[in-house]
Amino acid sequence: MNNLDFYVRVLGMRLIKKTVNQDDPSVYHLFYGDEQGSAGTELTFFEIPNMGQKYEGTNDIAVVSLRVPTDAALTYWRERFETFQVPHESIQTKNGRAVLPFQDFEGHKMELVSDELNDGVKAGVVWGDSKASTEHGITGLGPIQLKVKHADRTARVLTEVLGFKEIQAGTFDETTPPRVFSTGQGGTGAEVYVYETENEPMVRLGRGGVHHVAFRVTDEEELRQWIRVLTNAGFSHSGFVDRHYFRSLYFREANGILFELATDGPGFAVDEDAAYLGEALALPPFLEDKRASIEARLTPLPNPRTEM
Repeated sequence: MNNLDFYVRVLGMRLIKKTVNQDDPSVYHLFYGDEQGSAGTELTFFEIPNMGQKYEGTNDIAVVSLRVPTDAALTYWRERFETFQVPHESIQTKNGRAVLPFQDFEGHKMELVSDELNDGVKAGVVWGDSKASTEHGITGLGPIQLKVKHADRTARVLTEVLGFKEIQAGTFDETTPPRVFSTGQGGTGAEVYVYETENEPMVRLGRGGVHHVAFRVTDEEELRQWIRVLTNAGFSHSGFVDRHYFRSLYFREANGILFELATDGPGFAVDEDAAYLGEALALPPFLEDKRASIEARLTPLPNPRTEM
């Protein structure tokens, strides 16, 4: 099984952009999301051939969660995971919500989280051509779970710099629950869980690991304000980065985890018809004159709408 097969055929997500790593155009950068590739629904992967497996440890983006509409959806997914032999645990509770932990084909730790009680950020829309159930399908990103050696340091970055609020956590089926932070409208799509694991070794990233987590900002003007905020707070950062589909800023929080601030637009339909997102290789303008040589080095991928 490969990345496209798992996320499109098993999880039923839409491939919303098939492009390349802008820093190494010889490999793919694949974006998955909801029907329109809405901000807050995007999960992305770099192709890195021959990379070794991740070694678990602290100072890590430990778990990424994906939203589904209801508690009943988790039963559907548990049965689907059994059919496709996807490693998974039992349905359990985190912050008062039902969740289903699982792993993808490379050992990437993930969870499906029910939106049944959500009263915050709205979810996206399930892809109409999803290979899984459109009734129970994935609608966006849920809480991000961080493991860090010093929770107070990450907490200060989240609250004093980025403007998150630490909130009273709900029920966790865990011996040591995390600290919970929320931003914006709150709810399932706007939370970060921080677990303190000071006795673990440092994580060593590899296959199944997460390189960075992105937080939404409205537009380029707001992003430039954040550049000033981070500079004034003494953080080293990337400065303004134009990714064509969005604008970004990268920095490491106090435990060394890489954070990205990314604008909601221009969006993935800036260079493709929204009805055909992800079906052809899309390149930013500065790489377009190299298209022939780039395509020659890439392994062709099937059309996820018509060939899978």
